[in-house]
Amino acid sequence: MPRGTSHGPSVKDDRQYEALRRQGASKEKAARIANAGSRSSTGRRGGASSRYEDRTKSELMEKARQVGIKGRSKMSKRELISALRNH
Repeated sequence: MPRGTSHGPSVKDDRQYEALRRQGASKEKAARIANAGSRSSTGRRGGASSRYEDRTKSELMEKARQVGIKGRSKMSKRELISALRNH
């Protein structure tokens, strides 16, 4: 597509979309990435959470409940940490 051509209102960053398509990305993937926001904000990791070791046993129990770990009521803090990491 010629440079400067608009890909319609569904694509926010036409230049990035075109570059991704030249690199072989599908139309859907290129549009999703081009619409994700400014280039500096895409691909950033989420916020940091505290280490499991720094949490109380009751906080670990709540997290284990949220993710559906069975047998958590009989687990020690160390076992809860291991179960959460391996879930």
